[in-house]
Amino acid sequence: MNIKTASETVLLQLSDVINQIKPTDYLTPIKSLSNSTLGQHIRHILEFFVCLEESSITHVVNYDNRHRDNQIEENPLFALTTVQRIIQFIKTSPADLDLKLEINYDLEGDDTLEIVSNFQRELVYNVEHAIHHMAIIKIGLVEITPYIKLPEGFGVAVSTLRFRKQQTEKA
Repeated sequence: MNIKTASETVLLQLSDVINQIKPTDYLTPIKSLSNSTLGQHIRHILEFFVCLEESSITHVVNYDNRHRDNQIEENPLFALTTVQRIIQFIKTSPADLDLKLEINYDLEGDDTLEIVSNFQRELVYNVEHAIHHMAIIKIGLVEITPYIKLPEGFGVAVSTLRFRKQQTEKA
């Protein structure tokens, strides 16, 4: 499986869950998530992909300077539309696009580091980031939405799924 297909798989899993969440639950603060909402975590995931999408024009990706879009956070239908747009973007983007990653770990200033990167590497980062946050989302889903049927492997790294499968086969 290539990285474009892997990213589509993860985004479709997220879309499946968004489709099942009642709008009121999408906006409900969840105690185990420090009172953040499912919508806030979904927004966070999607904004990183949107940031990558915008970098296809500028050739610079800076996740710290992303636009926080409250529509994604508050409107599950808008989030679903965003997922579909991102999937289309990924499918049509050149895998060999060179990028610069700008990062800033300085709490006191705005000095950024520039690191040579590319579309595929940033897409790998986005997939891993999404899986991590989907695991967090799963905690919130278990707490307030017992009616949700999670897609198999939701919020679990592929390497972990592969390891579990190997352990089952050995047993």
